[in-house]
Amino acid sequence: MNSPLVLEPLFHVGPVPVTQPVVVTWVIMAALLAGSLWLRRHLTMRPSRVQAVAEMIAGTIDGQIREVILSDPAPYRGLIGTILIYVLIANWCSLVPGIEPPTAHLETDAALGLIVLVATIAYGIRARGLVGYLKSFAEPTWVMIPLNLVEQITRSFSLIIRLFGNVMSGVFVVGIILSLAGLLVPIPLMALDLLTGAVQAYIFAILATVFIGAAVSEGNDRTEKDKPA
Repeated sequence: MNSPLVLEPLFHVGPVPVTQPVVVTWVIMAALLAGSLWLRRHLTMRPSRVQAVAEMIAGTIDGQIREVILSDPAPYRGLIGTILIYVLIANWCSLVPGIEPPTAHLETDAALGLIVLVATIAYGIRARGLVGYLKSFAEPTWVMIPLNLVEQITRSFSLIIRLFGNVMSGVFVVGIILSLAGLLVPIPLMALDLLTGAVQAYIFAILATVFIGAAVSEGNDRTEKDKPA
């Protein structure tokens, strides 16, 4: 098993090296897109089992978003739902022989953290306006501006390191025991890896929701106050 900090390219597209995490991510994205398009074309008033499961997942995601952000989940459903499902599938890729999960590589986690950071800023500006969002860094007093700026960066960094560390450690443990003990002994650890992957996907998605909720909370409060009684 290669080091997660050293990536050997599988092939090159012109001068750009393409590594295994990128290829696996492309496959996951293609599978999610194909599955979404297929499900959209087969939606019915009397749902099939697949549609019922999809509706249950969407309802659960909406419920979590509503509990955290305290507003209509529709604007955030696509981002949070995609992050949750992608991270979950990426984490479970460790169970496929010869495949390392993209989330066990720092580059993938850094890209996810950057997406969350940019989305947090974008949603915050949309909810509060540019001036209002920038003023939020001076809350409760202007002395807090440097600390609030550092917090914006460090919490995204902690999000990256948490996912990277947990997924990478699980891959290494299962890989080492598999190489020493054979095929059957690591099965309980592989089951634990499934659970850990699901928990880490949930934590990543819920923390992304919390960060976005903190960015838009004042804008949502103002919107509620402006609504006619």
